[in-house]
Formats: sequence, C-alpha cells, structure tokens
Amino acid sequence: MKLFVTGASGWVGSAVVPELVNAGHQVVGLARSDASAEALTAKGADVHRGDLADLDSLRSGAKAADGVIHLAFHHDFDNFTDAGELDRQAITALGETLADSGRPLVVTSGTAGHAIGHVLTEDQPANPQSPRVSESAALAFADRGVPVSIVRLAPTVHGNGDYGFVPTLINVARDKGVAAYVGDGANRWSAVHRDDAAVLFRLAVEAPTGAIVHAIGEEGVATRAIAGAIGQNLGVPVTSVAPEDAMDHFGWIGAVFALDIPASSAITRQRFGWEPTGIGLLEDLEAHYF
Repeated sequence: MKLFVTGASGWVGSAVVPELVNAGHQVVGLARSDASAEALTAKGADVHRGDLADLDSLRSGAKAADGVIHLAFHHDFDNFTDAGELDRQAITALGETLADSGRPLVVTSGTAGHAIGHVLTEDQPANPQSPRVSESAALAFADRGVPVSIVRLAPTVHGNGDYGFVPTLINVARDKGVAAYVGDGANRWSAVHRDDAAVLFRLAVEAPTGAIVHAIGEEGVATRAIAGAIGQNLGVPVTSVAPEDAMDHFGWIGAVFALDIPASSAITRQRFGWEPTGIGLLEDLEAHYF
C-alpha cells in the first residue's frame, strides 16, 4: 500500500515509518522542515512537504495514497484547545478526501482522561469534555465510506530517545533535587514501548476494523514506582507532594502525573493477535533514560 503518514518524523512516527517500510509498504511522510525531510528519506520514505495547518497539502497527500495514518498533533499544553481545533481541521480535511473511497484512515488519540480512576477499555467512548476531539472528528467519517480506526496511545510511549512525559519528570527531579509523586503515589499510568506501538499502527492500517484499539503494553504502573526509579537513578530522595501542591512542584505536567489513568489492551490483543514484546517502563528507565 502507498500510505500517507502525518507526524512521520515525530517520536512515534519515526518508529512507524520503518515498521511500514519493512513490511513492504510505500510510505509518504509529511515534513515541514528540511531536517524532517532528511530523516524520512534516511528511513526509506518519500517526502511530502507541508504541515498540519496546510490543509491543501494534507488533501493532496491523502488523495494520492491508499490509506492515511494521522500521527501529528501539536502538543501545546498552554493552549490545548487551539491544538485540538487544529487537529480537528486536519482530520476533517483527510476524511473528506478519503470519503466514499474505502481507503483506511487511522487516527491517533490517547487514553489519558477518558476514565479517570478506572481501567479504560476499547469499548468505552472518549470523554466528550476533552479538548482533544481526534476521535469524534475521525468517527464522523465512518458512515461516509472511510474505514476509520482509532489508536489510543498510553500516556507514556517510552524507548531510547524519548523526549516526552517521563524525561520531563526527570528534569523536574533534577531541578528540585527530589523525585516526587502525588499523594500516596498509588495512581497508575499505562505505558507502551514505542516499537510495540509502531507494530499496532501497521496492523490497524493493514486490517482496518473501524474500531478503537489500545496501544497499551502495561495496564498501570504506579507513579510512586516511576518516581522511585527516577530517584534511584539520579541519586535524589523520593518524596510525596500534596495534590494541591502538584502544579507548583511539577509545573504543567503535575496535572497529568496526578491522574489515575490505567488502560487495558485485552480487546486489541484478541482482535489483532498483537503481543507487546518491548521491555517495560521501569526496566526501560534503567536502561536508557540516565
């Protein structure tokens, strides 16, 4: 298949592209810079210049493809509502281009915030109050001849070179001189290795189910254990921060690190025969993050 991939040079996309290429697909990756274009070429992908705000570029990339994987998202946590609207517009442009064609659209979402305090499963809908509307925007095309699949990522997609949530927590610990968790630290984060997530994106576009699938390798890792691993490797004390002080201590990530957001991938594993093989988050922390 000829697959158009947005976010192809990003953290997850840079693993998805070689996974697709190695499976025999022709990949065309969206690139907004020369550096991104060079990185895509090095991984065996063709380059399509543009960005999320260039809707005409998105339409032309989708029009020439047999399917689309939409990974790009502007992670602006200071203005998440606008980031969600940009994503909605991009998905709408892609969906309208693929309408009535039978060509698959795989859209990225996340598990965080949809079932706080409970194990999120694939058959549970997204929180309608979330400013990220990726799922509803994509599913609007399910009745318009577009096989839509949603891949929900764990809050931490880990691996060598990660620059997301966990490195942010490490930097806070370095700056503060303590590795902290919120409250009793029993709240959980699900996790997935980047390479395992990449395999699932390939499976989702090759055999579109029109369903929500979960890229979850570990259902829930206690945040106290994450802080403990950070403290051990930095050689700093591990301590608790009161919930009301989380934002002051951690900054913007405090609101996320305080959440109890476990998630299951049992339905996904049964549907695709997907079995994560990458190392777990705590082992990965020991191996690659310090």
